[in-house]
Amino acid sequence: MDSASGGGAAENLNSITEGPSSATAPPPTVSQQGAAESSSSPAPPSRYESQKRRDWNTFLQYLKNHKPPLTLARCSGAHVIEFLKYLDQFGKTKVHITGCPYFGHPNPPAPCSCPLKQAWGSLDALIGRLRAAYEENGGRPESNPFGARAVRIYLREVREGQAKARGIPYEKKKRKRPTITTTAVGVNVSVASAQAIDGGGGSAGVAGGDDSGGGTTANVGTSTAAAAAATSTSV
Repeated sequence: MDSASGGGAAENLNSITEGPSSATAPPPTVSQQGAAESSSSPAPPSRYESQKRRDWNTFLQYLKNHKPPLTLARCSGAHVIEFLKYLDQFGKTKVHITGCPYFGHPNPPAPCSCPLKQAWGSLDALIGRLRAAYEENGGRPESNPFGARAVRIYLREVREGQAKARGIPYEKKKRKRPTITTTAVGVNVSVASAQAIDGGGGSAGVAGGDDSGGGTTANVGTSTAAAAAATSTSV
């Protein structure tokens, strides 16, 4: 009986001590719950980051399946070029061979049996992502195989070859530098208005200094001193 009563007392004590705290703390509002969830959950990766992760995993899987298997430390620019050639089998870009009648034709009128390859733009973007992923995963920039000179030469040859075969030149768009144009705003003050400011007197003096009379305008931006002299003369 004592133990049972003691247990009940303990439960009552817990209910008493927890009662005021639950009563004084109101339940969180919907906005507070949303803010807490947004702060606790990390932001989803961007499309570029997701693609870069997939490309990196694909390259690592390629090294694993390579015969003989390759490690990332032993990977060189030549292995990167092999990887790019391996990807050609999954390409969707028609690259006409030299003997094809549509060689150099940008819009062939009929299909042909030329192979499908990876477009140069896709390979160039892929190398950029893999180059960044290599350094993000602990690789040193000076030993980055994706930035090797052989890889750059291969990409340039692919670009030039596909440009000739497809009849589509790959030219980098030159960035237009913003041109700053300044327009000179000339303020024209008529001699007649100058006379009105002076009180209407001395019009003959002003007319004597200007052959065209009161209707002729003078550019203040180019001859400010002359206008001031004319005004003092009229006064």
